[in-house]
Amino acid sequence: MDINSFISGFVEGEGCFCVSFSKRKKLNTGIEVRPSFSISQNKRNFPFIKRIHEIFKCGSIRFSRKDQTYKFEVRSIKDLIKIIIPFFEKYPLAGKKNSDFQNFKQVCQMIYQNLHRNKDKLRELIELAYKINCSGKRKYQKNDLLKHIAR
Repeated sequence: MDINSFISGFVEGEGCFCVSFSKRKKLNTGIEVRPSFSISQNKRNFPFIKRIHEIFKCGSIRFSRKDQTYKFEVRSIKDLIKIIIPFFEKYPLAGKKNSDFQNFKQVCQMIYQNLHRNKDKLRELIELAYKINCSGKRKYQKNDLLKHIAR
């Protein structure tokens, strides 16, 4: 098995596609959208996280003292569109995470096309985002964000 297929399988269990939101008065929609892809590992697996960072040639690594893990994370929309998404199209995820990836890909494409600045498209984007990583913690409930746009 080559390293790329291994990474894809590893992400199926240990990776995360996420879209977070923040309320920002300065934005015309009032909501900032932040997609990210990450992989977290215990500090003893730092060499593996470092290797993944070297393979993707984007993103960053940070250490969390709280849970003693290293996290490789990509937040740049350009890197998500040009590097991360093509990687998982070439080396597809095989389980439940593939559904998250497909929705994440749509969200990233919408952001890349600046559609998140349109209130109607932002509603669509929020609906898609809340289908991703459903068990994850969220700062805002979906309906709270949708009501915020309606103002």
